[in-house]
Amino acid sequence: MLEFAKRRWFLLSLLTLITSGLVIGSQSSPESVESFKSIVPTRPLTAFVLLLMAFSLNSQQLKASFKAPTPVIWACLVNFGLLPIMGVFLMRFQMTPDFRIGLMIAATTPCTLAAASVWTRKAGGNDAVSLLTTLVTNTACFALTPFWLNLGTSQLNVDTAQSVSLDPFYLAQRLVLVVLIPTLLGQALRFPKKASEFATKNKTPIGVVAQSCILSLVFLSALGGGVQLQKADIGTQLTAVLLVWGCCVVMHVVALAVAWYGGGLFGFDRRDRIAASFAGSQKTLPIGVYLATDPEVFGGAAVAGGIAVPFAVFPMLMFHASQLFIDTIVADKLAQKTAKDENAPATEKQVGRTEERSDDVPASES
Repeated sequence: MLEFAKRRWFLLSLLTLITSGLVIGSQSSPESVESFKSIVPTRPLTAFVLLLMAFSLNSQQLKASFKAPTPVIWACLVNFGLLPIMGVFLMRFQMTPDFRIGLMIAATTPCTLAAASVWTRKAGGNDAVSLLTTLVTNTACFALTPFWLNLGTSQLNVDTAQSVSLDPFYLAQRLVLVVLIPTLLGQALRFPKKASEFATKNKTPIGVVAQSCILSLVFLSALGGGVQLQKADIGTQLTAVLLVWGCCVVMHVVALAVAWYGGGLFGFDRRDRIAASFAGSQKTLPIGVYLATDPEVFGGAAVAGGIAVPFAVFPMLMFHASQLFIDTIVADKLAQKTAKDENAPATEKQVGRTEERSDDVPASES
């Protein structure tokens, strides 16, 4: 149990803080919750998280992927093409404006900042492909995320006659400041050799700090959701939660399968197919939380039909938690198959390395 808690501390903390935030928020006055939430600056904290995660990414392995970029292009198409299209289709079946918008946010965020490479390595894949996909999608999200969100919310207007306040150009500016610049700056800070060695040596502590910041944002979001529970129909909300969670699982599994089998049709080798599958199907948490909670984006007081959407962050949390569980199982299965195909049974030394990689996961899940 202690070993499980050590490896999955972020996921356990995520579930604990969501639950406690909902309970505390449901028992507190809206004024006290808003006063507490105003203490934490959402935008600077998100930028700081992304800077830390980018600083911990080792980009020196990218040369091979630049020479043969087809797997990276395929992973990017799945991540920023297939998943947003699925989001546009599935959002119309959601029961609340919060989950319609939240599902679209989850579908349009970029690839995870480190977890895709961690799971790719664990499964025996080409982590250079997953790393380059991560950098490409995160630097391109300032243009692609507003495009898809605008398309999705426009569809929402047609289907539900609800107005959604979204200025894609303003959102693009926000993402440049909060995502693109911190990501590029984090990578630039690695240029000095000593800084690169420091980032590599302290990757786990850096990841822990970044994820602790994310958890604080999640807790604040849950507090706001708890306030809304005071006047919500719990039975209806539970059905809506199960529906949107099922959609999150379906989206991730379909993207994982399409990336894998599509890579086979394109003639990618096994290592590239593994990388494209994880990088193409995973979504990053901090950007999704920012979009759903920032007062000037979807965390404002009146977004859809003149009402707030405090639960818009939940589909992103559900998508992220689901991908952690699913991809852990998939990576283990792929690693076993890779070892079997290579006729290389794991020695005690190899097992030790695998456990060491697993210990890195909590510092890289986001």
